[in-house]
Amino acid sequence: MEAAIIIVFVIGYLAITLEHNLKIDKLIPALVMMAVSWALISLGIDNFPEWFDSAKHGLVDGFSGYSSEDKMHIMEETLLHHLGKTSEIIIFLLGAMTIVEIIDYFDGFSTIKGFIKFKGKVKTLWFFTALAFVLSAMIDNLTATIVLISILQKIVKERNIRLWYAGLIIIAANAGGAWSPIGDVTTTMLWIGKKVTTGHLFGYLFLPSLVCMIIPTFIASRLSIFKGDLETTLEDQDNKPKSKYSSRMLFLGLTAIVSVPVFKMVTHLPPYVGMMLALGVVATFAEIYSKTKFSLTGVGAAAESDAHAHHSPVHYSLSKIELPSILFFLGILMAVAALESLGLLFGFATTLKESMPMLGTELHGEGVSDIVILLFGFASAIIDNVPLVAASLGMFSEPIDNELWHFIAYSAGTGGSMLVIGSAAGVVAMGMERIDFFWYLKKISWLALIGFLAGALVFFYTRTLF
Repeated sequence: MEAAIIIVFVIGYLAITLEHNLKIDKLIPALVMMAVSWALISLGIDNFPEWFDSAKHGLVDGFSGYSSEDKMHIMEETLLHHLGKTSEIIIFLLGAMTIVEIIDYFDGFSTIKGFIKFKGKVKTLWFFTALAFVLSAMIDNLTATIVLISILQKIVKERNIRLWYAGLIIIAANAGGAWSPIGDVTTTMLWIGKKVTTGHLFGYLFLPSLVCMIIPTFIASRLSIFKGDLETTLEDQDNKPKSKYSSRMLFLGLTAIVSVPVFKMVTHLPPYVGMMLALGVVATFAEIYSKTKFSLTGVGAAAESDAHAHHSPVHYSLSKIELPSILFFLGILMAVAALESLGLLFGFATTLKESMPMLGTELHGEGVSDIVILLFGFASAIIDNVPLVAASLGMFSEPIDNELWHFIAYSAGTGGSMLVIGSAAGVVAMGMERIDFFWYLKKISWLALIGFLAGALVFFYTRTLF
């Protein structure tokens, strides 16, 4: 039965990886994989010799001698435990996504566009990569990529140079997301899973992530493609109604999101509680500003008022959330939980620790080789980094803020930049700009590889400081 579950997982994983070839959204195989895996566990519960207790991070003693009724009870408790942990992540993401959509409802991100006053290609490159690095740490790398490429499309006329900018934005956004607990889904998983804390995450990963962004940007700025000035197409946005609260909602929304880690440190409550508070505060102001906006709407803008009157900003923003991504996280995390519950990931981790050669300095704790975690980075470029990190949570048992977890956060977060399909930021940029896989492989991947390895070397230094 274990072999059947592994086969289901492999087939589902291949379907996720090949979603563009199969033309099937990755959430479908993820949900099917989850449901079938747990169904097989339930049907064959008497045939499993061991069971992994996630709460205690160890195998259940004498599981094979338990009665069928007791085994089913343990399975139900385990399923509920994993659903609770997964729900924490999903609710957190829902709150963050809604806040970002509320900002966009008030055209808040147009404020960023107003800062671009130069035409030099190199200056524009550094502006976008630096902004991607900072913004992704605040609103997550996926959203930052969407926002910046949307702005890029409005100011850069030539598509060829725009593709280069998009490629460097992907690298910078993934690097920026790695050092923030709210910057990347995988880092959020480690943070919510009580593997890393905000202070240590910044201490361990800020410099490696910064180097991972700066080195590729510096090298790219020396290339001939970035010589000279841009042919800009600075579209005049004044011909459509703007909310006078754009800047206010941008700063309010970003401040609310950034305050979540502070709320967690003060109250010791799970992060999703703070995110719900942040959403409530932002939504309150959004409703107040929206009513003011509509009540002051003149005759000439009546059409705009009619178009939005049926939705409050919160309702409208909720309707814009990427629910397929949320369901994908549910499916993949619960499918990985099935493998973890059978003790398969625990056994795999033990094998890795015993068989992998210790190259150079080894990580503290239980002797996990650096090369193992570096391979996580290369693997995340080929397959989704969410299940990789989810698997690592079941594979390793190092305590909170052990350098192992921070290296995993760095490798999984930045390694995906090496292929355009290796990260959520890359996939969304690929769709928005129709980036060809092989063009990215030829033009951008080598820059991402250099940045990834350079950042890893810096991490080997920063980990000695803690």
